[in-house]
Amino acid sequence: QVQLVESGGGLVQAGDSLRLSCAASGRTFSNYAMGWFRQAPGKEREFVAAISWNGGSTYYATSVKGRFTISRANAKNTVYLQMNSLKPEDTAVYYCAAAFRVVVTTTPGGYDYWGQGTQVTVSS
Repeated sequence: QVQLVESGGGLVQAGDSLRLSCAASGRTFSNYAMGWFRQAPGKEREFVAAISWNGGSTYYATSVKGRFTISRANAKNTVYLQMNSLKPEDTAVYYCAAAFRVVVTTTPGGYDYWGQGTQVTVSS
């Protein structure tokens, strides 16, 4: 089992920045690819960003590329999502997820463990 706890969400204005953190506990963190997803009210959960087990590969949704950066600190069992130039359409609950696999996936079904989510609200 892997437990994931997100933090860092909040209410910000358009153009502001936030950094989300996801602290992992349980099994060896470095064995897992990590991803961030988000879900807005009335919408399906969508992929935001993912990172391979050693941080060597990163992937982004087109909507966030150039604004968001995913990173990880395996020594701290933590994955981060730096979000810059936030827009109202980024408003959602953000979830981190862990996938026990070598090949990074962008689909929710490819992840084995999920956090409880943290709310990000961007006002215009």
